[in-house]
Amino acid sequence: MNDKASAYLHLATLQRLLLVLALVLAPHAVRLPVWESVAVVVVLLWRAWAARRHQAMPGKLLRALLALAAFAGVWASYGRINGQHAGVALIVIMAALKLTELQQRRDVMVMVFLLYFICITHFLFTQEIWTIAYLLLAATAITAVLIESNHAGAPLPPSITLRRGGTLVLQAVPLMLAMFVLFPRVPGPLWGLPSDAGAGRSGLSDKMAPGDIAKLIQSDEIAFRVRFEGATPTNHFLYWRGPVFWAFDGREWSEGGPPSLAAYPLQDTGNRVRYEVTLEPSRTPWLMALDAVNTGELPADSSVSADGRLLSSTLVRERKLYRAASFLRYVAQPQLPDDYRRLALRLPTGRNPRAVALAQQWRSEALAQGLDDAAIVNRALALFRQQPFVYTLNPPALGTEPVDAFLFETRRGFCEHYASSFTVLMRAAGIPARIVTGYQGGSASDYGPDWIVRQSDAHAWSEVWLPGEGWRRVDPTAAVAPSRIERNLVSALSPVESAGLTMRRSRMALFGQLEARWDWLNGEWNRWVLGYGPELQQWLLGRFGLEGWRDLMLAMMLVMSLLGGVFGWLALRRVRPADTADAALIAWKRATSRLGRLGYRQAAHEGPQDFVTRVAGAEPAWSAQLHRLLQAYLAARYGHGPATTAAELDAAVRSFKPGGRLNPVPDRPAI
Repeated sequence: MNDKASAYLHLATLQRLLLVLALVLAPHAVRLPVWESVAVVVVLLWRAWAARRHQAMPGKLLRALLALAAFAGVWASYGRINGQHAGVALIVIMAALKLTELQQRRDVMVMVFLLYFICITHFLFTQEIWTIAYLLLAATAITAVLIESNHAGAPLPPSITLRRGGTLVLQAVPLMLAMFVLFPRVPGPLWGLPSDAGAGRSGLSDKMAPGDIAKLIQSDEIAFRVRFEGATPTNHFLYWRGPVFWAFDGREWSEGGPPSLAAYPLQDTGNRVRYEVTLEPSRTPWLMALDAVNTGELPADSSVSADGRLLSSTLVRERKLYRAASFLRYVAQPQLPDDYRRLALRLPTGRNPRAVALAQQWRSEALAQGLDDAAIVNRALALFRQQPFVYTLNPPALGTEPVDAFLFETRRGFCEHYASSFTVLMRAAGIPARIVTGYQGGSASDYGPDWIVRQSDAHAWSEVWLPGEGWRRVDPTAAVAPSRIERNLVSALSPVESAGLTMRRSRMALFGQLEARWDWLNGEWNRWVLGYGPELQQWLLGRFGLEGWRDLMLAMMLVMSLLGGVFGWLALRRVRPADTADAALIAWKRATSRLGRLGYRQAAHEGPQDFVTRVAGAEPAWSAQLHRLLQAYLAARYGHGPATTAAELDAAVRSFKPGGRLNPVPDRPAI
């Protein structure tokens, strides 16, 4: 390290800066490529070693080459240098490389403010409670380094800088809370997030093939939380609608449905339920809602697609709180347009011929017997009930014709196997049908009123269109494993599979009560903090009589002014001269204030003797009292003459009663 750097940046200060940098970057270590995490650690260790050995910093050419290598590494890892992951990786490696030129005050200040900015980037990945606590600790440490780097001379003890840094952070908390609660919320963010923003989450896909949902069942991650107004509906009503699949290529289902802007005709028959959903990020536009969502009570920035899905106007990249209402009994699309009918009957030519032949046989027999479409639906469900079909998480491979293999050979499958084969049978029989994926059921929270739906509650079912009924939900899984719908997943599996799933969940819930309490706390955090949007703000502040932006702005300015006044008063108290604790001086000031009311004020340059001499010369009648008071004060404070206690001086002050003023004097001290 050269002399200029040493003169400014003490070794202890640099070491503390490196520790704080490691603290701020630590949570990103698991999100960065391995090479970058290693590179950051190497640079930190090298900078600490160079400082202790007084090594010179690299030259400009070497620093430029290192920066270019960092750009190239990020580009090679992500294929770009912008976006959430690539952008954070780039700023982290550049913050580490900044240490190679840390020599001047400007460099240190840049590093400090860069650390503040890096703290914000953590919220692009997670907004859990622990993140807030961790970053408040990091902000305190950064502020402590900022204080220390502006202190001349030897470094301050860490206890002092951390205490002052913590004080500054705590002083900012009331202002932060006031801005959070009162600043008018607008739908959506104030700025655009990167296209890949948001934590990666498992969840439903826009395609479905045999085995997809069975894999998802293995995850106990929370998909969303629900809080119902009133009683929770029974389990057979709890179908949370997600992607709807119309297109089938013989093995895989995909959306390929009608235009999403088309209306979804719905006739409700009552039994409305209202609820509040806290949805985990999924990077998809689907908002989970019960069938069938009421289009008159939609969440902000959402719409209902032509096939009944509740869609957000943007991808759900962060935890989202919304309120919705649904009809548990309804008639959906009583009249089916021709283009919808064609989509709902389309099958790939030549695929799964045995299933197609069976369905066409059912249609021929129904026509001969004068039976309607509902009879064919019941016949397919009877097939699943009467034949030895098994509901299992571990179905065998199905080959190139999965529907035929499942229906006529293996007969072992999960919900997507039953929904897929049933929908193919219906289409082959001339009945419009489609597949809906989402979640079914859920469980009550051990604490609080929340209903929790996990990824393990993922489910697939079918919908068929029947004349006079519209789209009717048909869940073929219920024909094979009715307990899956009426109770839960574990009850529908074989004893071996249910025991394995139960054992895995028991291990995860080893600290069950603690986990349940933490989950409840997270739910409240999601609801009141992360979900604090325009609707919740309007409801909360409306209870205090604040309506509209004008009231919010006035309230915010009032609170900010009050807080500013309090902080200003506290600051003035710190710089105000301390009140004296000298009893003799206090008594003397009481006497001189009495003279001041009569026009004789002690000037700043006057000592007690000069002041008494001046007043006694102007008012001879007061001379004896003045000199007696002066001697008592000098004796009590300076030990002049006979010993006098503070009590004796106080008695002298009380007995000092100057009479009327003989000579008028100006109302200002003598010069």
